Amino acid sequence: MQKNSSTHTLAPPTREDSLVAWLRLIRSRRVGASTFFRLMAEHGSAEAALDALPGIARQARVADYAPCPADDARRELDAGRAAGARPLCFGAPDYPAALADLGDAPPVLWALGRADLAQRPMAALVGARNASSLGTRMARALALGLGKAGFTVVSGLARGIDRAAHLAALETGTVAVQAGGIDVIYPTENAGLAADIAETGLRLSEQPPGMQPQARHFPQRNRIISGLSRAVVVVEAAARSGSLITAKAALDQGREVLAVPGHPFDARAAGCNMLIRDGAVLVRGAEDVCEALTGQLPLPVPDPAPPPRPRITEVPRTPPSARRAPADTATLHAEILSRLGPSPLAEDQLIRDLALPAGHVAPALVTLELDGRIQRQAGGLLSRQG
Repeated sequence: MQKNSSTHTLAPPTREDSLVAWLRLIRSRRVGASTFFRLMAEHGSAEAALDALPGIARQARVADYAPCPADDARRELDAGRAAGARPLCFGAPDYPAALADLGDAPPVLWALGRADLAQRPMAALVGARNASSLGTRMARALALGLGKAGFTVVSGLARGIDRAAHLAALETGTVAVQAGGIDVIYPTENAGLAADIAETGLRLSEQPPGMQPQARHFPQRNRIISGLSRAVVVVEAAARSGSLITAKAALDQGREVLAVPGHPFDARAAGCNMLIRDGAVLVRGAEDVCEALTGQLPLPVPDPAPPPRPRITEVPRTPPSARRAPADTATLHAEILSRLGPSPLAEDQLIRDLALPAGHVAPALVTLELDGRIQRQAGGLLSRQG
């Protein structure tokens, strides 16, 4: 992506009416971030750009064009503030400095939490939503290591790798970039995690409050994830996935791209292996990321006392006396298979990841083994068949 020289001298709004004008301009039909900056450079202010928009639309043969109404922008401000968020405008001291060199940087970001975390060095961890147990363990280890080394961990508040990275970095600092509005949590199962991040970390969104995430919003979110970060680390990704879109955005933005290798037979590793083949730095641990970014290994940091478990991380444990219904058995089988891949995983680690009594998991493993869907190997290791 090309740098937009006009953004270097853009003064942020200092009055409420100017902020309303900025929101009106960026929310107007057919005005994206790049167009916003071009209009601001050509007309000098959001108010002047709004006045010029209908004429520009007529020249482009767009009929019945009207900019975003002022009342809509004021309602957005009210909704964002009611959610406890505040707007960060491009050029303001609290706007993330890492985004300043992007030609399509979001003119306005809604922020909920500690905006200071976005001024620290940041590294993104992204990957599969249907992550394996090994993948989530790797994401947790990387997030913990990067946090200890002084990095804020950035991700997208999705299932799988994103969730594991955010959870591990709650103590040291994490930024979640949302695809929808700042008050719209997707997936809903991450509502508790989102609340924890609002308390100890930072949530960001360029969409108006109340906006439900749509397909086109995710690539837009991904460019912010990569733009914030000095490096994007892909932990697990299929050959065609959103994580590779983030990696491509990182390359376009001049950021480092790193990837964790995986088993060639595991589809969830195909994208990572492709990135490494094409020149991405191979990652074995947080030390590799730190060395790629700073040229030196991180200083050892004493392990802190175990943090309090966030309220949403607890997976309800089934009492030993409880018995699973058939539907629950099918769910357990699906959970087991989702965590296994061609790379062997220790059975006791799988049981810990499932957070269920061994007595409930063992019969399910036998059933899956007899069904030919998993394979038991020496040393208590399990892998998925087919």
